[in-house]
Amino acid sequence: MPMQTAKLSDPAVRAFVTALNAHDEEAFRAALAPGATMADDGAERDLADWTAREIFDSHGHMEIEKEKAGGRSLVARYSNDAWGEMRTTWTFDVTDGKITRFETGQA
Repeated sequence: MPMQTAKLSDPAVRAFVTALNAHDEEAFRAALAPGATMADDGAERDLADWTAREIFDSHGHMEIEKEKAGGRSLVARYSNDAWGEMRTTWTFDVTDGKITRFETGQA
C-alpha cells in the first residue's frame, strides 16, 4: 500500500514530493536550495532541464512505497508520459530545510 505524502518524515522531502505530484513548479523550486544539483542513474544532470522534461512537461508522479534514513531516502513508483511507470530510488541532501541535492535512479 502506498505511503501518504503527508506522512513523509522530512519536511523538505515532503514539500518536494507534494509539489512534484501537484505539478506546482513554483512550490517545487521553493523546496530546492539555490544552486541545488541532481543526478539520474549516476549521471549528473542539469536540474532545470531534467525537471522540465522528466517531471513537469511529462506529468511526473511519485507513489511512495517506503522511506528510510529519516525520510531522506525513498523507494517510489515513478510514472510520467515519456517512460511510463518504473520503480525508483530517490535520495536527498537537505540543509536548512531545503534540498541541496537529489539523486534518482531505477530501483
